[in-house]
Amino acid sequence: MPIEDREPVWLVIEWPLNDEQAGKFYLTTLPRRMSHKQLIRIIKERWRTERMYEDLKGELGLDHFEGRSFMGWHHHVSVVLCCYAFVVAERIGAFPPSIRRQDGDDPLEITA
Repeated sequence: MPIEDREPVWLVIEWPLNDEQAGKFYLTTLPRRMSHKQLIRIIKERWRTERMYEDLKGELGLDHFEGRSFMGWHHHVSVVLCCYAFVVAERIGAFPPSIRRQDGDDPLEITA
């Protein structure tokens, strides 16, 4: 394949302000028109996904299934995901958003 026909690849470098060397490097084929904020959000989504997977395995037993049928595996994964949704809902309930409405504020009011 000629180089002109290849998809452009972008190098993203994570370099913390106080470090003398770059910390991490990422190659991406995401579109150039994406904002820096969108690009970073997508790159960091991998960490969030891996963290969630570790939580599912460690706290809720996602990796404990030892059956052989698809139906059994499907049931096990469904129960684990429902339990995870419950845990997330409980965490959100324990730490509500810090922004509080003042009396007279209309949550549906549109500001110009």
